[in-house]
Amino acid sequence: MGVKSTDDSLWQRSLNGDSDAFGSLFIEHRDRVYRHAYRLTSAVQDAEDVTATAFLELWRRRESVRTVNGSVLAWLLVTATNTARNVTRKTARHDQLLRTLPRTEPAPGADRQHEDASLVASLDPALLAEMRNLPPRDLTLLTLVTYEGLTVAEAATELGLTETGARTRLHRARVRLRRHPSLNPTLTAAAASNMEGTTP
Repeated sequence: MGVKSTDDSLWQRSLNGDSDAFGSLFIEHRDRVYRHAYRLTSAVQDAEDVTATAFLELWRRRESVRTVNGSVLAWLLVTATNTARNVTRKTARHDQLLRTLPRTEPAPGADRQHEDASLVASLDPALLAEMRNLPPRDLTLLTLVTYEGLTVAEAATELGLTETGARTRLHRARVRLRRHPSLNPTLTAAAASNMEGTTP
């Protein structure tokens, strides 16, 4: 079952420069975009930055944004994925630099990962780590279908894939996740259930 458009009229008004309508779209989708960003970054500040960037780009590029069933959610999630990959690479370079510097005691409150306890509790670290190792397009495809309810055809259209190609990628991602017995069995089972019929 695909994503049902609840924001088609809001998006049309946004295209005409209605900032209040765009604000309503932000309220409608921010939590889902944030959760997706957090899955990719595991840091509250990074997830917030990725979410803000995704919506900024949505407004900046609104004339060329492609919707799915009148909804901008898929576009936001794809943009968040690309942004998160850039943030993760930047963070890795930063952390590598810090490891070369003399060690000092961290200042109070300096820890950059102020974890959102309710979100952390719902995510399995091993599953997240393996998901982040998937190719970016496969990761986005998996998220759109498994977590956000798009059909394979809808997700394929958003990512510029054929439906057959998308099914092949989903099958490959599912097999890769199943190879790791340490993964959260509930999430893995849910992913498999939502992707039934995606085997090429």
